[in-house]
Amino acid sequence: MTLNPSPLNLSRSGGCTLTGALSVTTHVRDAITIIHGPKGCTHHNFSLLHATAVENERVSLPDIISTGLSESDIIFGGEGALRQTLNKAALQNCSVIFVLSTCLVETIGDDVAAVCHGSYRIPVIQIPTAGFLGGTFQNGVNNALNAIADTAEPCPKALCVNIIGEKNLEYEVEENYAEVCRLLGAIGIPVNVRFLRDCSMGDISRLGAARLNILRDGEVWAVGERLRYRFDTPYIPSFPVGFAGTIRFIEEVAGCFGVNCARVVHEEKNLQKEILTEFEDIAGTSVSFDPAGVASGTFPVAREIAGHFGITIDPGSLTVPLQLSPPVGTNGVRHMLHRWRRAIHA
Repeated sequence: MTLNPSPLNLSRSGGCTLTGALSVTTHVRDAITIIHGPKGCTHHNFSLLHATAVENERVSLPDIISTGLSESDIIFGGEGALRQTLNKAALQNCSVIFVLSTCLVETIGDDVAAVCHGSYRIPVIQIPTAGFLGGTFQNGVNNALNAIADTAEPCPKALCVNIIGEKNLEYEVEENYAEVCRLLGAIGIPVNVRFLRDCSMGDISRLGAARLNILRDGEVWAVGERLRYRFDTPYIPSFPVGFAGTIRFIEEVAGCFGVNCARVVHEEKNLQKEILTEFEDIAGTSVSFDPAGVASGTFPVAREIAGHFGITIDPGSLTVPLQLSPPVGTNGVRHMLHRWRRAIHA
């Protein structure tokens, strides 16, 4: 069964499927990713990933190789170029090779799967990434996560959780992870694997050990279902968002592990009260929200927080900024309020 939506109902604003998969595979530390296609596809994505890494204060370069298809390969087929590139990559110091196809390769009909099933020194994993028949960036992410998850075998369960589907190109990715870890730490639950960010294949082999998976958001629902099927691991469908959502998150995680979280909930509510006091200078104002590029789930959180301050939402009023994704946890709300304050008092 395909996880790609019908191209007839697809919004093309979702981005490139290849880029989505690369945002996952390039975070496997001991892997090489081969892009089977023209050099331009590799150059474009390498530049994007490198620029995003620099913005997030990371200095590592994505380990990507292109098969560099020529005009001759496009006419007569590029399977030979892929086989040659695989043989060279297998000699490198890596544990696995991922092969991602471009739209052009799918168009000319290369049998990428057959080439990847050849005899190589290390495992070769093909990931569907040609999006021209109805794929988006998120399809690439999900296809990559599912293909990599299938390399792990069931193992004994432990007192821990996995974090599933972090947005590796998101500026707040580490900030959001730190907030989730803060909440988990308060109830004594450690993180097993960040699936997938800065992992080795050895880390990924422990994927089935977690007793609970925490999805970044509903966009990786299909991955959560795949992991539940393979490892019998239940999941929480989203990171905590907003004040009320953060309290629900604590209670839900604690419930999954049989932990009494009354003290933690009380302390978190006190922290939220402190934040309301910290930003009381914006109470009673009138604002509007700019919807451009903002996820739909951000607006309910913004309205929830505005309600705490008696802020009126009026389309004709001053526009305050919203994050592209809903603010994660109590500290995510604090960060959003800092941005609101700067706009209101500018």
